[in-house]
Amino acid sequence: MSSHNHQNLHSKLTTAGLLITLGIIYGDIGTSPLYVMSSIIGKNIITEQLILGGLSCIFWTLTLQTTIKYVLITLSADNHGEGGIFALYALVKRTKIQWLIVPAIIGGSALLADGIITPPISVSSAVEGLRIFKPDIPTIPIVIGILFILFTIQQFGTKLVGKFFAPMMLIWFSMLAILGIIQMTSNIEVFRAINPYYGYKLLISDKTGEGFFILGAVFLCTTGAEALYSDMGHCGRKNIRISWIFVKTTLILNYFGQGAYLLTHCGKTLAQLGGSNPNPFYLVMEKWFQPIGIVVATLAAVIASQALISGSFTLINEAMRLNFWPKVKIKFPTDVKGQLYIPSLNWLLFFGCVFIVWRFQESSKMEHAYGLAIILCMIMTTILLNFYLIMKRVKWYFIAPLISLYLVIEFCFLRANISKFVDGGYVTLCITAVLISVMTIWYLAKKISKNYTKIVKIIDYKKVLAELSVDLSIPKYATHLVYMTNANRTDEIEEKVMYSILQKRPKRADIYWFIHVNILSEPYKKEFRVTPILEDDIYRVDFYLGFREPTKINLMFKEVIKDMVKKGEMDITSRYESLNKNNIIGDFKFVLSEKFLSNDSDLTFFEKIVMNAYFIMKKFSLSEQTGFGLDNSSVKIEQFPMVLHAPEIINMKRIECSPHTN
Repeated sequence: MSSHNHQNLHSKLTTAGLLITLGIIYGDIGTSPLYVMSSIIGKNIITEQLILGGLSCIFWTLTLQTTIKYVLITLSADNHGEGGIFALYALVKRTKIQWLIVPAIIGGSALLADGIITPPISVSSAVEGLRIFKPDIPTIPIVIGILFILFTIQQFGTKLVGKFFAPMMLIWFSMLAILGIIQMTSNIEVFRAINPYYGYKLLISDKTGEGFFILGAVFLCTTGAEALYSDMGHCGRKNIRISWIFVKTTLILNYFGQGAYLLTHCGKTLAQLGGSNPNPFYLVMEKWFQPIGIVVATLAAVIASQALISGSFTLINEAMRLNFWPKVKIKFPTDVKGQLYIPSLNWLLFFGCVFIVWRFQESSKMEHAYGLAIILCMIMTTILLNFYLIMKRVKWYFIAPLISLYLVIEFCFLRANISKFVDGGYVTLCITAVLISVMTIWYLAKKISKNYTKIVKIIDYKKVLAELSVDLSIPKYATHLVYMTNANRTDEIEEKVMYSILQKRPKRADIYWFIHVNILSEPYKKEFRVTPILEDDIYRVDFYLGFREPTKINLMFKEVIKDMVKKGEMDITSRYESLNKNNIIGDFKFVLSEKFLSNDSDLTFFEKIVMNAYFIMKKFSLSEQTGFGLDNSSVKIEQFPMVLHAPEIINMKRIECSPHTN
């Protein structure tokens, strides 16, 4: 996708674009009215201070955190039209500050952990509305059934379902607004909550600090802001900014409507009001409307889950391209740009969701685990955003107060959410820690491997390769022999490649090809460059691919050959006399090297842990040929020992044979 197209995407404003934005972007943040107010109140007695203070905190959180930080500032940090923490990292990576990889890995892992808990909490909150009609209904099988259907349909893509998403979310947000307005007409006093004093008063109300910990529940109203930034590439900045005005209005109206209802029941608890389902979201509805409300809420929850699942696929795809994640199989179910399906991750997420449902049973208990991971992601985004603003040469007197304000807000949220750790927050933090470990090990192992890869100059081997190419005493291995190389410079190659050609069974070929893949900091680009090293004997092809482009070397290399033939730079007919006469195309053979850790390696304790974990993970990841999209029939895999810290030369002394020895 060209930069011109990205400009169009972000400046274009259409009714269809606004509708699609509703369907794709706001699922997570849009379903938060299902559980935020019930989480704030919990088992407490309803008081005016609690309701007005809670609403005030919600209003200012949505204003400061979602509207100003994400919708106005962070959306400006797009990487050729794409958003999300890895896209932001790819941008700030240009500053050459090495440690910025730390917030990127922590943030990406936390966002992925959030993808495991959002579907269960959204779907459970909606389905539990059925308890209004049948208090003892077992909701867990229904929730797991809905999640199973949702994860099963992922393989078909969301093109058809997507058309249903937009109008459904329009109905959802309209319903939120109408329900809120109906309640507020009887209690307009609730608008006092816009005054931030009420929020401040609630937070300092309790000498034990319990008032402050309500922020942990308030934070749930903005958890979808990070997902909103991640999905920017699907809809465009302008569509998000304009549609957010409508979305924020409907959310505020609904929260304030729930507040207006609760203010008329001061002195009671939620259990006294709602019996088996004490959720203010359903309590504000008329009895006749409740079945409709439950159906609409369940559909909205499914859409919210869908947005996070799609976001998780995009996130892992980016992580693979940035060398943070093992290679896994990616499918492209539709021709929609950027839409992909990762089977292994899909079912990993599903089992993660089932575990959350089984572990917590009810949405009210899931709230304890929710929010702790995502606040980590938000803090990491703020850190990266700081360097983005510096890179954009924004004045320090603007950056310093802005970043300080958000770090203070987010650390307050983190402090409040820490209280959830024992009640279930440890679950998402454990998931985040596992994901951080995988990303860190994979990245470090790749770095260690690169540091110990010996690179040689191709010029030193030009003569021997030219002679090998015409040496009839060696049987021909292939017409075209192709090697993948990690050497960045066109005049360099790994020593192991030359060892494979010249020593590990000498391989005679008419033409030697060296292919290098450069992953760019921008998401969508497909370019190549051909460098003739020795005319009609040795060529190097460099592919320049965006970090969201699939690596299909087989197909891309065919395009390169086609282009060279068209321009008269290459004759690909077989060099075998009989085949050449009949215009038969020559064969292509790819040689890939698979590394294994040599016993001769003298590793430090840390390197031993990293490399052993790396090779274990490698067993579960895609093979090199599948990862590069190569046809198995034309690939030869060669095993190469990977020697790290080669031991010192052992000085052996030869003992001469005694003449008397038999």
